[in-house]
Amino acid sequence: MNSLTPLRFHVPRRRTTHAAVAVAVGALALGALAPSAVAASVAAGPDAVQQRLDAMVSPDHVPGALAAVRDQAGHTRTYAAGAGDLATGAKAPRDGEVRIGSVTKTFTAVVVLQLAGEGKVRLDDPVETYLPGLLRGQGIDGHHITVRQLLQHTSGLPDYEDDVTDDILQRRYLSPRGTLDIALRHDAVFAPGTNWGYSNTNYLVAGMIVEKVTGRPLAKEIDKRIIKKTGLRHTYLPAPAETTLRGPHPHGYHKDGPDGPLRDVTEIDPSAAWAAGAMVSTSADLARFFSELMKEGRLLGGPELEQMRTTVPTGAPGYDYGLGIMRTQLSCHKTVWWHNGSIPGYGTWSAATDDGRAASVTMTVDPTGMADLQPAENAVDAALCG
Repeated sequence: MNSLTPLRFHVPRRRTTHAAVAVAVGALALGALAPSAVAASVAAGPDAVQQRLDAMVSPDHVPGALAAVRDQAGHTRTYAAGAGDLATGAKAPRDGEVRIGSVTKTFTAVVVLQLAGEGKVRLDDPVETYLPGLLRGQGIDGHHITVRQLLQHTSGLPDYEDDVTDDILQRRYLSPRGTLDIALRHDAVFAPGTNWGYSNTNYLVAGMIVEKVTGRPLAKEIDKRIIKKTGLRHTYLPAPAETTLRGPHPHGYHKDGPDGPLRDVTEIDPSAAWAAGAMVSTSADLARFFSELMKEGRLLGGPELEQMRTTVPTGAPGYDYGLGIMRTQLSCHKTVWWHNGSIPGYGTWSAATDDGRAASVTMTVDPTGMADLQPAENAVDAALCG
């Protein structure tokens, strides 16, 4: 598979510009897996996925890695490599929860598309229809930005990610409206519908639309409409100001610079990421979610799934973006639908093929560039092409 810049919610080490976010294979925040979900059968000979995880980890660079692979019959195999806690030397757990960063966007998009299928949201309505007066700024007007443009990153809304790095790392709570106000300090990046530009602000607004239309918290809608419906056991959107992970988990690490030491950032406040990147899950749950998403009628009806998989170019050859999901080709020429995500401590890459095979890979450090991302991408490729 090709390699690009990571998609996130990625709280970077003062990275350069979000324009570079173009489309990317990378920031992985995989999750660990529920033991009851593990398939018993193991292929003879070396396992390509385990080999790639083993090669990925190193004490000073990537402490641990987790993965899950789900076949067409729904059997899931889980993997782990490296350390789950550098302080104690404990191994990375197969059943650990991790922060999944921008893979959260796929969950948010599914809820919006479900509401569209129920006639409660129209994708080509302006944001103003649902949140009157909310989007106002330099070159920004909710009358001219549609729900579809939010989900496909063609709205031109500026991103706020660099502005909230310190808040997340220092565990300062930011409400969705407070975070949006930060984003709206910046000018529009381009006129709505004229370009593609990855922006977490799009999904912040999409989450606010869900709450306005349903009258319920986004976390409850995701739980009812996705988590319970598909039997996910270790997936949730954290409560406001929730800084710890609820279940067993590998520790997550962060570097303040390329040559800086790894520091434990397992406990952060992801509230600023919210609908764009705050969720917690496991590798097995993510593989199950992506597999079920590809099956018409499980999470989305045919028309809504078709809308989700209708893509626009991102400017990166071979990578297109739909509504909360991306499309590219594996090395074996299969089409893969995926999203990745990064947030301090973790990077995740989750994907599924058209036939419902799925994989998710996570490393327990937020990636800084392609040298970090390529091994995880290779593990997903090996899982789905093997």
